[in-house]
Amino acid sequence: MNWHAVKRQLNGWAILSFLAILLIVLPGVVVLVELFAPVNENWQHIQEYLLPRYVRNTLFIMLATGLLTTVIGTSLAWFVTVYDFPFRRFFKWALILPLAIPPYIGAYTYHGILNYTGVIQTTLRNQFGITVDQSYFNIMSIQGTVFIFTLFLYPYIYTITRAFLHNQSSSMIENARILGRGSWDIFFTVVIPISRVAIIGGVSLVLMEVLNDYGVVKYFGIQTFSTAIFSTWFGMKDTSSALKLAGTLMILVIAILTMERLVRGRKQFSYASTKVKPLKPRPLQGWHRYAVFAYVSIVFAIAFVIPFTQLTAWTFLTFDTVFTEEFWQLVWNTVRVAFIATVIILLFALIIANYTRLFPSNMTRVISKVTTLGYSIPGAAIAIAVITLFLWLDDKVLDMAKALDLSQTFVFRTTLIMLIFAYVIRFLAIGYNSIESGFEKVGKSFTEASRMLGWNTVQTFFRVDIPMIKGAIMSAFILVFIDIMKELPLTLFLQPFNFSTLATQAFKYVSDEKIHEAALASIVIVLMSGLLIFVSHKVLDKEAD
Repeated sequence: MNWHAVKRQLNGWAILSFLAILLIVLPGVVVLVELFAPVNENWQHIQEYLLPRYVRNTLFIMLATGLLTTVIGTSLAWFVTVYDFPFRRFFKWALILPLAIPPYIGAYTYHGILNYTGVIQTTLRNQFGITVDQSYFNIMSIQGTVFIFTLFLYPYIYTITRAFLHNQSSSMIENARILGRGSWDIFFTVVIPISRVAIIGGVSLVLMEVLNDYGVVKYFGIQTFSTAIFSTWFGMKDTSSALKLAGTLMILVIAILTMERLVRGRKQFSYASTKVKPLKPRPLQGWHRYAVFAYVSIVFAIAFVIPFTQLTAWTFLTFDTVFTEEFWQLVWNTVRVAFIATVIILLFALIIANYTRLFPSNMTRVISKVTTLGYSIPGAAIAIAVITLFLWLDDKVLDMAKALDLSQTFVFRTTLIMLIFAYVIRFLAIGYNSIESGFEKVGKSFTEASRMLGWNTVQTFFRVDIPMIKGAIMSAFILVFIDIMKELPLTLFLQPFNFSTLATQAFKYVSDEKIHEAALASIVIVLMSGLLIFVSHKVLDKEAD
């Protein structure tokens, strides 16, 4: 790249993009620097006796969850896209609804359903006189953890794979049928290979969510990296060892992402004809029709209907005691902080995406990759990195205040700034990916025409670019808002004093064994998320049309 090209790219968009990237990179630098710092006795003990267990449990949960979610998500996407069966149009979007239930809410809900005083065992004892072995219903285990993650994370794979199959040319499947291939043969020899990129992309999202989780493993008492980081941080009061655990976890994430790239490989599937038409559902006949309907219905019932019904029943039991003025404050806190963080994320995403679109180069490609790294970093690692960074910043501010003889100073650690900063790092990738895809659809021709007519880049950005990608912006806003509203680890450990959200309040109730009292906050999260997921589904369908 020559000097004139560099000078052309060093404009306001570039400066704003570099500042945004710097904010994302700083916490990661804090973690990696501490990873190579001298070790203490706590870290030696963790490394020798505890770290193998953390790695073993984490890897088992990831591998088992990844396998099961792949089977369920891919099969559901195949059935809903390729075949026509009763209530297919309803299940097409309803199978996404389990995403509205955060895994930690699903965990305590199913524990409440299956334990000794739960509805299942109570009904067996009182109605049928049957007393069962408690081990049969013990969900608070590593196998139960996999069960919970599978139920509430499979929609990631289902959504991505269904969208991919829906947009594929039907000619490949039709040609396979003409050649005499059966449905199962077509699924394994045609659909799976061409959908590999979409499936792997969904699995990577599932694995990132598993690594980010704190609520499920904490409530079930499973020792993983997330629980280890926070127990070392708060239990041992050892920030250095906690940062080393966070750094180890980041190395594990990098290894997973590298393996994803290797597994995905260089294979690509494209159309040989410009006449591309989506798959047309094929009516099922006989027992196949009802077998598929039963399978889809059972998954939907276990993943959404049953936990939602139980939460609703518990809500009615404790509504009068929980629904107070303080509860309205929780709702306001949740909406306010999610809205502020989402707006900031969308501003950063618009700036970076627009800059990388207008000035394509190796440098902007690196910027786009770095922008999406935050979502790959688990919340536990981000939380401890951010608080370490802000503690250092507060110390510098206090030192400066003493030098200037200032009696009052602004301390960052007691404000929402730290929490919102962590949200921006964690969820910028979601907003960026949605807006980048919107820019890719509209291209640059309208932008270039606007510039030729005399408008500068800022005028073109607000008057041409934004109106053309408003659907992508709305979709990004909804997706980011939902994820922030459900977020637990970052909110739980970075929220200021006397500040709680619906997610943290529900988790506190559950930690105090007040499961019924946690239902109202949980059901509000589920209802708000479900409504926004439905709106997002309609927006994406409209964009696809």
